[in-house]
Amino acid sequence: MISAVQTDPIVAVSTPSGMGGIAVVRLSGKGADRVIGKCWKGVSLDGIASHSAHLGKVLLEDGSVLDEVVLTFFKGPRSFTGEDVFEISCHGSRWIQRELVNLLVRHGARAAAPGEFTQRAFMNGRMDLAQAEGVIDLISASSKASHRMAMRQANGRFTIYLDNLRDRLIEFASLLELELDFSEEEVEFADRKRLRDLADELLGVLRRLAASYSTGKSLKDGVPVVIAGAPNAGKSTLLNQLLEEEKAIVSDVPGTTRDIIEDTCEVNGILFRFIDTAGLRDTADIVERIGIERAEDRLSRASIILWLLDTTGDTDNQLKEILNRVGELPDASHLLVCNKVDLANNCESEKYSPAEAGQGESLCGAAAESLFGKETAHLFDACMSISASEGYGIDELKGIMTSLACKEYNPDTDIILTNGRHYAAILRGAEALSRARAALDTGLSADFIAQDVRETLHHLATLTGTISTPDLLASIFSRFCIGK
Repeated sequence: MISAVQTDPIVAVSTPSGMGGIAVVRLSGKGADRVIGKCWKGVSLDGIASHSAHLGKVLLEDGSVLDEVVLTFFKGPRSFTGEDVFEISCHGSRWIQRELVNLLVRHGARAAAPGEFTQRAFMNGRMDLAQAEGVIDLISASSKASHRMAMRQANGRFTIYLDNLRDRLIEFASLLELELDFSEEEVEFADRKRLRDLADELLGVLRRLAASYSTGKSLKDGVPVVIAGAPNAGKSTLLNQLLEEEKAIVSDVPGTTRDIIEDTCEVNGILFRFIDTAGLRDTADIVERIGIERAEDRLSRASIILWLLDTTGDTDNQLKEILNRVGELPDASHLLVCNKVDLANNCESEKYSPAEAGQGESLCGAAAESLFGKETAHLFDACMSISASEGYGIDELKGIMTSLACKEYNPDTDIILTNGRHYAAILRGAEALSRARAALDTGLSADFIAQDVRETLHHLATLTGTISTPDLLASIFSRFCIGK
C-alpha cells in the first residue's frame, strides 16, 4: 500500500513497455532536482523555468554517456502530481530505459508503485478520485465513445455534475435542519410538499444515473451483439461482413458453427462485441447441442440481437422460432434481419426485398406490418433486408445498431456511469434517499429523515474521494500501470 504522506522522489517509465523511438522516464517528488542533478550534463538546474525543455546528456557514474535526452521540467504545484516533476525523453531502447531508471534509483529515487504518480496528484489536490478513475479509463479507451466518456470524467465534468447534485441535497438537508431547530416550538418550518417535490426530483436524478450504468459498461467494454437464427441463415457470413475480415468459417453445410465466435470492432465510434452463435434447432448431436446452449446463454446477456431470417428457406417456421425467443428476452433490442434477398429469382425471397432487391432498405413501419403483421413487427426495434454475402444493407444495419446502442443515453452529451464503484455508491445513495422520501409521507420527524439524507450525501462524497479510506485508495490506484 502507498503511504498517503510520502513525498520522496519516485521514478518510473511512463511510456508503454517495449521498444520504440522515444521513451519517457518520469521523476517526481521532493529532492527530484538533486537526483537528476547527479547525472545531468546540460543547462544548470538552479532556477530552471517551469514548463521548459532542454537538450542534454545523462552520464553514468564512470562519466560515460548513457544517452542524449530532452529534459522537461514542471515546477510544483503546476505539474501532474503537484510536485516538482522531471520528464526525461530518451531513446526507446529497453536497455536504455532500464539503465536510466536504475541510475536514478542509485542516485536516491525510489521505483514508483503502480498508480503512485496519480495518487500523489489526488493527495495534492490536482484531481479528485472520480477524475483519477477517469484517467484509468482514458488510458484504456478503445473507441471514440469510451474516450469521450472517460475524457468527460477525467476533466471534471462528472465532478461538477455531482457537486450540483450535492448542493441540491444540502438544500434539502438544510430545510430539515431548520425544522429540527424549531422542534421544541412544534413548528413545521419546512413545507412538506416542497420537500416531497425536491426528494422526487433528486431521486429521479439518482435513479436515471444508476440506470445509465448498463449502457456505460457496454459502451466501455463493447456492446454485446448476438447474431442468431436457424442453421445456414448466413450468421457467419454476416459476422465476417461486420468485422471486415474472414473470422468465421462459411459453409453451405448447416451446423458448421458449433461454438461461440466472438470479436470486437469499432463502428461509427462505438465498440461492438459481435458474437456468432450455433444455429438454433433441435439436434441429437451432443457437440452441436452444447453450442446451442452456449448460444442461448449469450442471448440472455445480449444488448442487441440480430435475428437472421433466411428468406430462401421456410420463413414461417423460422419466424415462429424467433418470436418464441423474443418474448423471453425483454431487456435486449431486437432486429429482424431478412438475409439473402439478393436471390431475387426465388419467389419466397423476393417478397422480403424492397423496391430494388438487396439494397438494404428498411422494412420498418407499414412495410414490416404488411409483411409480418402489426403485432409481430412491433416486437422488433427494426426490420430490414440485407445480403450478407454481397454486402448489401450492411451500412444501414450498422447505423441502426449505433442508434440502438445509444437510444437511452448519448455518450457525447450525457453523464453516463461506467465504473462499478460509482454505480454501487449511487444505488446506495438512492436507497437512502428513497427511505427519506417514504418517511415524508408517513409523517416521521425531521431528525429521522435528515439521517437518510446525510447518508445519501455520504455516498456521493465517496465518489470524489471527499470521504475515503486507505484500503479504497489502494484498491483504485493499484489498477494503474507503473509510471502513471
